[in-house]
Amino acid sequence: METWFDARGWRPRRHQLDMLAAARAGEHALLVAATGAGKTLAGFLPTLAELIESPTEGLHTLYVSPLKALAVDIQRNLVTPVDEMGVDIRVETRTGDTPSDRKARQRARPPQILLTTPESLSLLLSYPDSLTMFAGLRAIVIDEVHAFATGKRGDLLSLCMARLQAIAPGMRRVALSATVADADGYRAWLAPDGDIDTVTLVTGEPGADPDIAILLPEDRVPWAGHSGRYAAAQVMAEIETHRTSIVFCNTRSLAELIFQDLWKANAMQLPIGIHHGSLEKEARRKVEGAMAAGKLRALVATASLDLGVDWGDVDCVIQMGAPKGSSRLLQRIGRSNHRLDEVSEAILVPGNRFEYLEARAALDAVEAGELDADVFRMGALDVLAQHLVACACAAPFDQAAMLDEVRSALPYSALTGELFEQVLGFIRDGGYALKAYDRFKRLTQDADGKWRVSHPRFVAQHRLNAGIIVEATMLKVRFRNGRALGKVEEGFAATLSHGDTFFFAGMSLEVEKIDTEDLIVRATSRPARIPTYGGSRMPLSTNLADRVRGFLATPSEWHRFPDDVREWLEIQQRRSTLPRPEQLLVETFPREGRHYMVAYSFEGWNAHQSLGMLVTKRMETQGLKPLGFVANDYAIACYGLEPVRDPASLFSADILEHEFVEWVERSHLLKRAFREVAVIGGLVERQVPGKRKTGRQVTFSTDLIYDVLREYEPGHVLLQAAWADARARMTDVGRLAGLLDRAADTMVHVDLPRVSPLAVPVLVLIGREKVATGSADDALLVEAEALAREAMAPD
Repeated sequence: METWFDARGWRPRRHQLDMLAAARAGEHALLVAATGAGKTLAGFLPTLAELIESPTEGLHTLYVSPLKALAVDIQRNLVTPVDEMGVDIRVETRTGDTPSDRKARQRARPPQILLTTPESLSLLLSYPDSLTMFAGLRAIVIDEVHAFATGKRGDLLSLCMARLQAIAPGMRRVALSATVADADGYRAWLAPDGDIDTVTLVTGEPGADPDIAILLPEDRVPWAGHSGRYAAAQVMAEIETHRTSIVFCNTRSLAELIFQDLWKANAMQLPIGIHHGSLEKEARRKVEGAMAAGKLRALVATASLDLGVDWGDVDCVIQMGAPKGSSRLLQRIGRSNHRLDEVSEAILVPGNRFEYLEARAALDAVEAGELDADVFRMGALDVLAQHLVACACAAPFDQAAMLDEVRSALPYSALTGELFEQVLGFIRDGGYALKAYDRFKRLTQDADGKWRVSHPRFVAQHRLNAGIIVEATMLKVRFRNGRALGKVEEGFAATLSHGDTFFFAGMSLEVEKIDTEDLIVRATSRPARIPTYGGSRMPLSTNLADRVRGFLATPSEWHRFPDDVREWLEIQQRRSTLPRPEQLLVETFPREGRHYMVAYSFEGWNAHQSLGMLVTKRMETQGLKPLGFVANDYAIACYGLEPVRDPASLFSADILEHEFVEWVERSHLLKRAFREVAVIGGLVERQVPGKRKTGRQVTFSTDLIYDVLREYEPGHVLLQAAWADARARMTDVGRLAGLLDRAADTMVHVDLPRVSPLAVPVLVLIGREKVATGSADDALLVEAEALAREAMAPD
């Protein structure tokens, strides 16, 4: 190895040697190092050293990574050094794309190093020969651990590590990341039994400080929009002056629009491409190959390129719209140069005035080395059910020993014996309401107390259907006569109830019925209460939200802002007020025959969407005749026919006990969450031999079971899991609860004669089914300017 480093004129970096020392001492290790610092090589150096010093057959090291990262870069980071050192070490991948004959051979004669994903590892553990395959395992290396640990894939991986540790007690655990704010949280997640003292923290050498600029428009920072599309010509000019640029967008639909805008502005006909998760695999691979070969001058991309890309020729990263978090921004900046000692250049293109403040906050956070905190949560019960079936497929297990093993995984460390019993009972017979059906009786307890699979068909069923990622479906919006208007994301449709109105395809529509694949509507003259948005939305991180709040309350900082942004804040301060960081500002004012209430809560779009549904329902109860609401990351605006005199009563914490529960149960949110946990928990199979069920067939099955359980077994373990998902992931209820808990003591209510400057960016969204897309852009800007003139006029 020393010869290999010397031949390249390289020296092992300190953190790479520290990782080697930790391995020699038999310690688990978490490496936190900047992008371009050679993390992957650092994770594998101990493996290479051990296999060179003591060559062995059999599986030595597992490398687990997000699939997108796996596909791109392992060849150069690992296989090439192995080949160039001339050592006999086999390195292979195992994913869903691996041919079945190779998978079978890997179990019989595994390579020394196997690169895989959490899902494929879980499947491997479902085979009886896994007990011998992993018996000599020395290490597991988890790359990009921040992409796993706090979600359901992290729950699955944590359980898999507990199983592997039971099979191979001497296995070392290693995790790698560039963007970890809470190192101790990740050390606890990585450690057996959550014992952080067993995990050595290795930090990388600091890299060169990034060079980040905020691109300002030639005219003024826009009032509305969130895409930065106004700057297409300026962005193209940046692309022309750099070797290779990556242009990051926050949603796939925006990536498509930005690509079209850049193409129109591409007077030099430079080669540019596009890359996102909805493209076919072949198209993505073709673009990745063109980038690696230096054939593209720019690539428009989404989060599909956040992880694992190492194209050294990229010398500029451009972020369209606000980054939503400092960790995400750092991850994306790291794609530029991807070398520790070279400056990464990045340009932020804010979409509106609030986004300018957010971009400035992100830049300050990166300079201060401040990352976004990750929220660790209890492990999901549907994931646990899937894992227990996998273990039973491999061999019968003892209940008490398995409970101890499961509890050694941090997400499940507080699992009670009673809840574990419930999960086992669900796998045994489906639960009280379903026990009459043989197809739910997957596990049986023998006379000796061990749990085994009831029938071989359940083993095949598990291997066909295991997995954590459940594809989102689209619902067709149509009239009762069959005429289709288009499709909306199921996530949006799930928030609707009978009688709700929303704006789509240029008209106001009322919900008549929600079927498994159809949203049946009728045209209505009633105003659309609920807005719709295209694409998934990344929430504003609490870290950046706090910094933006700080800007509003600190006029001494405003000299750093463009003149028009500074003027916006100064007039807001004169005409209304600007909240202190701990305050919730609520403004009320009349406009054009309607009464508006705007709350500046800074809790992110997802939480605000949920809050809008709840507050408008409470307004209705109070006789305020609400017409609708709109929301962005920074504020929520509700409007109706009666003035809001007492906003505090609309934001009381008991809204989560009453309206929230009623809304989640009446809408399809809980049903949607149940479908996902039923699939992951193995209650409903997506695939049968030779055929994959349609989304409609899966939904039909889960809807039937959901209705039965709601009526006859409301405490069923999967309904508990569905509620946990509905609260945490679909409604961001954690941030919502924090906001409502603070509201009573921190609310500042200002009643105004007309719209305020701060309200313009959110109010201009009213009546728009999509924000900053297509021809809506120009109309949005015209309307924003008219509203702004009214708001900015002196009293």
